[in-house]
Amino acid sequence: MNKVFSLLLILSIHSFGSLIGSSYSQRDLQILENLDINPTFISDYKLQKIYGQYQSKYNSSSYVEKLNEASLFVPKIKDILRQEGIPDVFIYMAMAESNFTMDAKSRVRATGLWQFMSATGRRYGLENNLYVDERMDLIKSTKAAAAYLNGLHNLFGKWYLAAIAYNCGEGRVIEGITRATIDLAVEKNPKLKYDKKIKEYRETIRAYQQKRVRFREIRKIYNDVKNWETKPDINDLLKVQKVVSRQYIPSESRNYIRKIISLAMMKSQSFIKHEENSHLLNMGISTTVATVGVKGGLHLRNIANSIGMSYKELLALNKHIKQSIIPPTEKSYEINIPYSRLSRFNATKDTIEDTKFVVHIVKSGDTLYDLSRKYKIPYKLIKDYNNLKSNLLSLKQKIILPIPKDMIGKIKFSSTNQKRGKRYVVKSGDSLYSIAKRYKIKVEKLKRDNNLKTSLLRIGDKIVIR
Repeated sequence: MNKVFSLLLILSIHSFGSLIGSSYSQRDLQILENLDINPTFISDYKLQKIYGQYQSKYNSSSYVEKLNEASLFVPKIKDILRQEGIPDVFIYMAMAESNFTMDAKSRVRATGLWQFMSATGRRYGLENNLYVDERMDLIKSTKAAAAYLNGLHNLFGKWYLAAIAYNCGEGRVIEGITRATIDLAVEKNPKLKYDKKIKEYRETIRAYQQKRVRFREIRKIYNDVKNWETKPDINDLLKVQKVVSRQYIPSESRNYIRKIISLAMMKSQSFIKHEENSHLLNMGISTTVATVGVKGGLHLRNIANSIGMSYKELLALNKHIKQSIIPPTEKSYEINIPYSRLSRFNATKDTIEDTKFVVHIVKSGDTLYDLSRKYKIPYKLIKDYNNLKSNLLSLKQKIILPIPKDMIGKIKFSSTNQKRGKRYVVKSGDSLYSIAKRYKIKVEKLKRDNNLKTSLLRIGDKIVIR
């Protein structure tokens, strides 16, 4: 540590006390260093404020509780990040994103530990279909997040910029750096304010903000200014400019990076070092989760039985598998199991019982919609599982419903499922129009509810009236 930095630290301690109560540790400074942030940022007032808020919201018991709840899979996440060259501190980005909840969903439909939007998830290889949503797969989503972060780090060269860009988008960060670089250059040399190129750059930025030019014009300016001697740091980018509606970095993202730092630094607190919580300090040393391939079409319940664990516990590690069915279209598909069950899995994997699903024999009036509503299965899943090319069903047709036979008695049907509607037997002189008029419903609804393609009726036909 050089003399200048030592002096800054002394001044920081004298002026601000500390980030965390009475003192901060070398580990706290290391967290900043791992994010490529100057250690003097420890004295940032808003960082201290956010940390103080977290001390209230995440008091010692709730913080420890959340880490304990995630203790089975956090070591695996740490291991993946380490393998991919991502600093350990980014484990707290997952905490900031989703609070370590694998099936977390935001108001804008970002999903999973790392809060991927569907399009971004697909870009990084995460499937989202009838059978799986891999944004909720702790291993695949972590590898995708690591790939995304590495790409952002390659672009910006700083881990804290990668974290901010993960939150608000790389385009927003490029714009912010571009504007901050120009403003700093003019601040250092006021004469540049009248420079022709600076004026043109600022006009282009205004035009972009007013949606009069495309982002590629900002990218051109960025490619120039990033080579200037003036380099904005985190303090420059996060500062709030007066009388400016569009800040360099959005407010949410300014808080976001401070939130990650605060969550990481909380692990230095004394309550973590207590004997009953000391295991959290070593979280990540041992392997806790294994990935194994299983045959398509199996049900998680049968897999759980074969390895001697509860279905609920296995489901908690595989929330990405919709309806608890391994994609039947796949010859083999990877799932997550506790590492402690790996030996037993290897011994029993060839004897896992195939799931015996419910078979429904189509009766008059049955529709895919009826079956979907009754058994609480998406109708598209029923259609896909039975390889149906249309929604038409025929009498006595056998439809496989992806529900294990032993579960059928446990399904709680709602009153709307039980009440299928009035059955009307067509008599001589009846027509769809006369039946619809009698029961005060629309003809189109009558046709739709009975899956009728024409208005022709025969005496003896049974019509469902809903």
